[in-house]
Amino acid sequence: MLKNKINRFVLYCYQIVKNFPSNELYGVSSQLRRASMSIMLNYVEGYARRRDKVKLNFYEISHGSSQECKYIIYFAFIQNWISKDEYNVGLEMSNEIGKMIWVTIDKLEEKIESVS
Repeated sequence: MLKNKINRFVLYCYQIVKNFPSNELYGVSSQLRRASMSIMLNYVEGYARRRDKVKLNFYEISHGSSQECKYIIYFAFIQNWISKDEYNVGLEMSNEIGKMIWVTIDKLEEKIESVS
């Protein structure tokens, strides 16, 4: 379920950057694409890891990337590159993904602590 939500978010980010100014192609546009993809890639890589502390590291990177995207979407909104509706959609998606990853991190930390 989380992977599906992240995938939809990545697609959303790739869609909205099409409306960013062309001079941002290698700036904010590229950064949002990279950061959104980082959410998925780090989540998947963490999921594939065997050791819990290694998993945790990838999940934390994934969460950090979700927060990075959240700011870039806000920045795009205040620059009038995206509409209020597009901003609200992105904000809702990034908040939901961020919370879900954070719950995963919390549960994994509890597991690590209980083993120690």
